Amino acid sequence: MTPNKWNIPDLGFGVGLRSVHYDHILEHRPPVDWFEVISETYLESGGRVRYVLDRVAEQYPIVLHGVSLSVGSSDPVNFGYLKLLKALADRVRSPYISDHLCWTGVNAHNVHDLLPIPYTEESLRHITQKVKQVMEFMERPLVLENVSTYAQFSSSSMSEWEFHARLMEDSQCGMLMDVNNIYVSAYNHGFDPKEFIDRIDPALVCQYHLAGHTNKGTHLLDTHNDHVIDEVWELYQYAYQRTGGRNTLLEWDEDIPDFDVVHQEALKAREYRTAEQVAPSGPRVRPSTPPVMRLTPLEKNERVNSMSHDL
Repeated sequence: MTPNKWNIPDLGFGVGLRSVHYDHILEHRPPVDWFEVISETYLESGGRVRYVLDRVAEQYPIVLHGVSLSVGSSDPVNFGYLKLLKALADRVRSPYISDHLCWTGVNAHNVHDLLPIPYTEESLRHITQKVKQVMEFMERPLVLENVSTYAQFSSSSMSEWEFHARLMEDSQCGMLMDVNNIYVSAYNHGFDPKEFIDRIDPALVCQYHLAGHTNKGTHLLDTHNDHVIDEVWELYQYAYQRTGGRNTLLEWDEDIPDFDVVHQEALKAREYRTAEQVAPSGPRVRPSTPPVMRLTPLEKNERVNSMSHDL
């Protein structure tokens, strides 16, 4: 068990704050450990949206999770965006901010998608510089999430986990380890998900994400619209045994059920913080996912081609 480098406390088991649950949360004040909010939803909001956020922040810890930092873009750091983000972080007392290791647009145009980056020395130097600028301005730890990917750059000179590890070492940012994303990318690209976890310094992991995905047969899609599958729970347990307690967040962003269903799914993480394998409770209606296998370069190309036709 390794404490994280910034001594960020383990807040427990959280869920995302979503508008379909506003009324339930305000009325019932459910026993949730903490909420994660999508930063962009509240940056310049007013009215009921801001009212709900303020009421929730009075009663629960809040952590900001952004989707527009775009550290992988060739664009310079957007300090106008950071000014709004810092004000929001101060307002809700977010102990750190998180976003994604990706790019989301270019020439100030946001495509609203989390796009992959090439894992090269040039890309590493560029992103490291931007991350340092962000952390200096925000005066908080920055925690970057690994994204699910469906294609890879032929120019990459290192693995995804090596890129993450070197970025964190060079910039002193932390990692939001999305266990489902590791599993999805491992399936899509044919690597061992445990090798990804093993190559990341446990002291730099500050938070976990868990979510459901969609099995398309030839590939997996990170859809956040279902229960977490058993293999991802077991991968979370494997990661937890290396790090110890970390903020753990259950994402459910499509086909969102009642709040209690989402909360109970988040609380299953307690069962996996033990040394013994424990079968999760709840529905078992999702398809089983084939084991991850290493692929030859030819097989990888065939899988990417089939994915592009399907998408």
